[in-house]
Amino acid sequence: MTQTARIAIVTGAGTGIGKAAALALLRDGWSVALAGRREEPLLQVALESGAGTRALAVPTDVADPEAVRQLFDRTVQQFGRVDLLFNNAGVGAPAIPLEDLSVQQWKDVVDINLSGMFYCMQNAFRVMKSQSPRGGRIINNGSISAHTPRPNSVAYTATKHAVMGMTKTASLDGRKYDIAVGQIDVGNAETELAQRMTQGVQQANGQIAAEPLMDVAIVGQSVLYMANLPLEANVMFHTVMATKMPFAGRG
Repeated sequence: MTQTARIAIVTGAGTGIGKAAALALLRDGWSVALAGRREEPLLQVALESGAGTRALAVPTDVADPEAVRQLFDRTVQQFGRVDLLFNNAGVGAPAIPLEDLSVQQWKDVVDINLSGMFYCMQNAFRVMKSQSPRGGRIINNGSISAHTPRPNSVAYTATKHAVMGMTKTASLDGRKYDIAVGQIDVGNAETELAQRMTQGVQQANGQIAAEPLMDVAIVGQSVLYMANLPLEANVMFHTVMATKMPFAGRG
């Protein structure tokens, strides 16, 4: 990635992993379009970064394909191109038994985690293949759940497994356009959503146990590392997790 062409879009940028990644990029000199459903957190991230006009807040519901198109068009209008998409926006459903999950709860997760991520990738392809210099990078947020489920997480786990399939397919389809597509799988980063881990969450054997967390800024640095690679190189899958969280083996 050249130092003269570093324009990023980060979805879900107002909180958590998206915020950490956006701050890491902005502090490294990137210009970043900050996308999320609520404007106020995006403006706070822009202010916290101290990046001035390099931070652009664009309220966006990724489940709305027209809103996603407008996000990319506005980014190009403001900055001239798109070199990176961190495809991060995602939600979970309540941790309830599979048979009790409502149709609407299922659809809400699929609309954002799967369809929304597809809309963002499709628009990234649209822009990246036609700009000059051509190409760019897409980093999808897969999650540890792209590999291993937690109890009572069918909607989230199903969509994150699907993200892995999209990453592999887009990586293949992006070759001819110089678009590199990879995935970051994060386990137990310290965010508002993950705080419940410290109070105890259900394990595979039914027991409730507290789990360790890692600083979410570590995830931001991981995204920055992937983002700054030259397009001739691609990190297809990057797993970063709290060292002592249950994942490998039998928990």
